[in-house]
Amino acid sequence: MSARTASPVPPAGTSRAGLVADTALALLAERGMRGLTHRAVDEAAGLPQGSTSNLARTRQALLELAVRRLADREARVLALNEIPDPRHGLDPLVDALALATHRALTRNRDLTLARYELALEATRRPELRAHFDAAGVRFREQLGALVTAMGSADPARHVLSLVAWADGLMLSCVAGTFHSEVPSLGEVRASLREVLDGMLGR
Repeated sequence: MSARTASPVPPAGTSRAGLVADTALALLAERGMRGLTHRAVDEAAGLPQGSTSNLARTRQALLELAVRRLADREARVLALNEIPDPRHGLDPLVDALALATHRALTRNRDLTLARYELALEATRRPELRAHFDAAGVRFREQLGALVTAMGSADPARHVLSLVAWADGLMLSCVAGTFHSEVPSLGEVRASLREVLDGMLGR
């Protein structure tokens, strides 16, 4: 693999399944869906040939493993459970959400790329779509609780608006026409504040 997406170095205690899943995500970011094979994961992770196949027999099983790992890692990046209670003021909440979004654009850029690869593949694999959508339910529920606490008059619609804003920003800046113009943390914060102010009628 290239130096940009070298095989991930797992923390102490990481299972072989975790290593395989992390390596699969790194390969997806670097090589795309065609570059993800059992053999490629073995080679990139430094595992004996056949290790990935023993863990995930089919391509579908390997993709499902990657989706589950993606959900866990993105949950740590977003850290919605640690975001300040919006009832104590909107500014700290905006700061935390902007920081999480900016992390997805910068130091976790490859993870974001892998998510888009998996999302596109899920449009062609109904069985993968079910796993991909299930992984997103937790995030949508947490975001729904947040916008409700903000005073949203229509939480379901506002969750969609926030997700659309974040996904649009990330796709444009990670893989789209703004890939070389990643906004600063301050710019992300200003944009998010505009969205929330309009949403909440402030």
